[in-house]
Amino acid sequence: MRVLKHKTLIEFYTRYPDAKNHLEAWFYEAERASWENHCDIKQLYSSASFVANNRVVFNICGNKYRLIVKVQYKAKIVFIRFIGTHKEYDDIDAENV
Repeated sequence: MRVLKHKTLIEFYTRYPDAKNHLEAWFYEAERASWENHCDIKQLYSSASFVANNRVVFNICGNKYRLIVKVQYKAKIVFIRFIGTHKEYDDIDAENV
């Protein structure tokens, strides 16, 4: 998969250094993945949640942080849409971010 907006992750873990290894591991795995559908993601990330508009929510650092991406399976592109604390996540609309 091609992950767009890696800079967003870097900016986040600059503010929250404990997230760095987790986010870089996620990025590395996502870049090497070839997800065809939600099931492919679930095999690697059993705690991933799927919401409307092809959004996938990943728990980072034991659910301390949340990462939302939009996946275009046919184009093999993952767009990073949001990364934030659990509280920040509670204040957004995950389906439309």
